Amino acid sequence: METFAVAVTLFLIMDPLGNIPIFLSILAKIDAKRRYWILARELVIALAIMLLFLFAGSSILSVLGLTREAVSIGGGLVLMIIAIRMIFPSRGGVMGNDETDGEPLIVPLAVPLIAGPSLIATLVLLAETGPDRSADWVIALGIAWGATAVILMASNFFYKILGARGLKAVERLMGMILISISVQMLLNGISSYVAGF
Repeated sequence: METFAVAVTLFLIMDPLGNIPIFLSILAKIDAKRRYWILARELVIALAIMLLFLFAGSSILSVLGLTREAVSIGGGLVLMIIAIRMIFPSRGGVMGNDETDGEPLIVPLAVPLIAGPSLIATLVLLAETGPDRSADWVIALGIAWGATAVILMASNFFYKILGARGLKAVERLMGMILISISVQMLLNGISSYVAGF
């Protein structure tokens, strides 16, 4: 695949436009200025994880005895739990009650919303099929990550437009969509596993 085509594919898998309502709902109770720092931190963590799996994904999975199907099924379960909490929120919100004031760290923003199982599996597949094109894959990942970062860093603008009620409505709608995505991830993982027999 061409580098630009890979970049577009990775960007679509990251789905920053679809993730904006989820990010907004998770960060809704955090000060607007603080949101930028949290988003920047989570984006950098996600990039580090993606680079790690691009260069060492196959080794990590084999050492842990994990298959891509297991990563897909595990990610689907995590997304399903998040989606259910979005549709039927508890008093603590999506993140639940936490002594650290509900500020997310790594989960669920960096993983699985940015660096999700589908993206990790794609990066591992790229590394396996084109080990001599590591530089191309890094460039493609950089382009996709950069575009995603720009879109997500503008989420405060969308927060001002949506308001609290609009955010709740979008949160429940995205929860329904996430349920479907998580079920599809589970089905993909299970069907791929069964096909391997």
